[in-house]
Amino acid sequence: MEPKPPFKDHHRKKEGLTVKLHTIIASVRPTRIGPAVARWFHDYAVKHGKFDAELVDLLTFKLPIHDEPEHPRAGNYAREHTKAWSASVAAADAFAFVVPEYNFGPTPALLNAFTFLLREWAYKPCCFVSYGGLSGGTRSVQVTKLMVTGLRMMPMVEGVAIPMVFGVLSQDKQTFTPNDLITTSAQQTLDELFKWATALKTMR
Repeated sequence: MEPKPPFKDHHRKKEGLTVKLHTIIASVRPTRIGPAVARWFHDYAVKHGKFDAELVDLLTFKLPIHDEPEHPRAGNYAREHTKAWSASVAAADAFAFVVPEYNFGPTPALLNAFTFLLREWAYKPCCFVSYGGLSGGTRSVQVTKLMVTGLRMMPMVEGVAIPMVFGVLSQDKQTFTPNDLITTSAQQTLDELFKWATALKTMR
């Protein structure tokens, strides 16, 4: 059984850091390996030094299929799970979505999470850390980019793609060990994300 780490303890508040980055685990499957990849990227973002970084697990919000009585553009939420999700997304200046690939596309849980909100996403940059088999989850990313632009997010050209992911996981699937190419991709992605996050703050 997969342990449930205290994700809130991964939040590192640093004085003077003004860009709030949420690394979001997009898979909610019981057999998921996303937390291992996400913990690595979150820790790397903390070491990067320019972000107030927080690790967010989509599973903890327990979002059902969209059940709000009003359109999200109104921001008049009736459900407690929506209010909690809204507060989390609104608090961020940038997002890193840690995504697997399901049938050449993104997870239904992530797409559902997008549809609960509208204004909370707008004018914020996002990047993708994808994992999978030979494609490294890149087909999932391409599909998801179409949706985030409709929410007025700015997806980064740079990203982290992890092919054949089980080859870089520990035997218990709890620890992810990147190679040099993956680490370099993370550095370049975070550099670009910081530039966009700083610039887009002026639009909100």
